Amino acid sequence: MSTTELMATAEPLVRVEGVQRTYGRGAAAVHALEGVSFEVRPGELVAVVGRSGSGKTTLLNIVGGLDRPDEGRVEVAGREVSSLDERGLDALRRDVVAFVFQSFGLVPTLSAAENVGVPLRLRGAPVAERESRVRLLLDLVGLGDHADQRPGELSGGQQQRVAIARALAASPKLLIADEPTGQLDSETGLAVMALLRGVVEAEGMTALVATHDPTFMALADRVLRLEDGRLHDDTLISLA
Repeated sequence: MSTTELMATAEPLVRVEGVQRTYGRGAAAVHALEGVSFEVRPGELVAVVGRSGSGKTTLLNIVGGLDRPDEGRVEVAGREVSSLDERGLDALRRDVVAFVFQSFGLVPTLSAAENVGVPLRLRGAPVAERESRVRLLLDLVGLGDHADQRPGELSGGQQQRVAIARALAASPKLLIADEPTGQLDSETGLAVMALLRGVVEAEGMTALVATHDPTFMALADRVLRLEDGRLHDDTLISLA
């Protein structure tokens, strides 16, 4: 069975049903999302595209439990995110979902290896297991020789690679990346996008990536297009 067929038959990892989110009231209200519904299956790399202000960040924040919808339902890995309490949301973000943002968010005083190991420390992973996982991930993102360097000693592209490795440390089921190449030049950005494609396959996980870059569409399995808070397009791109 092909990868496409496996995705088509698997139960969705992400279900978004009729999600609405409005900021403000009255004439000043901004309707960030209006009745958005879609599904993402295990192993898919889905690009969420649209102009600035189209609702991409709001959508990703709601899927990842960083924000709540006003109406609608979100389910990730069998958990109804939209109804979780704070403890449940903490568990979701610790065990199921990981994030990569435009700002790399690395601790400047820690080395690349120490930054990648932070999620494993928080989970209380044994030292030997943590060190092995960190080495594996730095090699995966092509930074095995930079393990002892601090963020200030790395280029922007290298820092984003460290951030991706850190997001993968706890083996999440879903990686959410919000404009991960927004601070990078086009060549470095494309390399990071290609890396995301590779790590999704290598780690066997699912990814939801917001981007304004149309070149990333060719690397995604599927493209969701947001316009003014509404989902206008859902195009399957060949994996061949």
